[in-house]
Amino acid sequence: MPYSLAILWRDRSRYLPAVLAVTFSAVLIAVQCGLVLGLLICTSVPIDHAGADIWVITSDAASMPQTYPIPDLWALRVARQPEVVRTETYLLGAGSWHKPNQGSAELCYLIGSRLDAGSLGVVRELSPDVRARLAEPGAVVVDEWDLENLGLSKGVGEHAELNGRRVRVVGTVRGFQGHNFIYVFCSLETARMLMPEFMQHPEMTMCVLARCKDPADAPAVVERLRRLHPDMGVYTRAELSRRVQMYWLFRSTGGTVMLCTISLALLVGLVVTSQTLYAAVLASLREYAVLDAMGIPRWRLIVLTLAKSFWIGAFGILLAFPVVLVLSWAALLMRTRVLLPVEMLLVTAALTMGMALVSGISALRPLRQVEPATLLR
Repeated sequence: MPYSLAILWRDRSRYLPAVLAVTFSAVLIAVQCGLVLGLLICTSVPIDHAGADIWVITSDAASMPQTYPIPDLWALRVARQPEVVRTETYLLGAGSWHKPNQGSAELCYLIGSRLDAGSLGVVRELSPDVRARLAEPGAVVVDEWDLENLGLSKGVGEHAELNGRRVRVVGTVRGFQGHNFIYVFCSLETARMLMPEFMQHPEMTMCVLARCKDPADAPAVVERLRRLHPDMGVYTRAELSRRVQMYWLFRSTGGTVMLCTISLALLVGLVVTSQTLYAAVLASLREYAVLDAMGIPRWRLIVLTLAKSFWIGAFGILLAFPVVLVLSWAALLMRTRVLLPVEMLLVTAALTMGMALVSGISALRPLRQVEPATLLR
């Protein structure tokens, strides 16, 4: 290992492109994975930040946006379970937000829930004061990062039009910025006013939420309800969150593009690094021939090449992580979340190191040409 490091330092100009290729690949993988995680959380954030242990929707819905109205009497089916201590209805649906004085509109995802202290659907970030203001007819809450997209300047106190109805912003939250839509939170009564189909059919709802005495009982209750009522789509909070995220990741164009970009980053890094190492081994054939003539086993030469690959991967990763942190900070300034959990950074480092070592293996081909006779040419 020390000898391989000395060789890299001596010929650093030769190996620098390989280090930069590894750095570029690691940066692209980490940033793209961070973007994917940020967007995945955006798609399921109302579920993750609510207090319900069990969610009931239509059985054939691939995700929350694909569900359709269900009878609110389904809440009685859930309430009969001995582990359940509370049930309530929950409304959601698409909306069109008309920007004040701009003549344009934004796609919204309208969410209506109960607002009392024990509510299962309201997000935890809404303070009691904001919940009290939301009880007013036509009152809504939006993410403060979306104010500009909604055509609002200060947010609280401003009026706009949603689905042809006048609404007033009574508060803002952070961390609920949608991917290609804007979350709008309101009370159940306001949601029925803004979505006429529920005003005309008050016996219908979009979801039924439930809480168990012990959250650990939720999986057993879900399995029982699935057997008793196959027409209901029953999920724990974690199951529905994962279902929504996987739908976006594999069924949307954005998720597919990001997965392709991650694969492309690995491929570019692999090709550039392997070609650089291959050329370096070719240029060092006489040095390898000297070592071979001195009786150095061939396997030691192979280990030497792989050690170079290891150092190239290590230096590339060390250079990449500060760049990734700077880029994530810059993305935050542009109101884009790039999540960088430690587990994801470790996976990125492992993928990058694996790519570097595979590149080293592919560069071993010239070693078959190493013979002491090479020194006589």
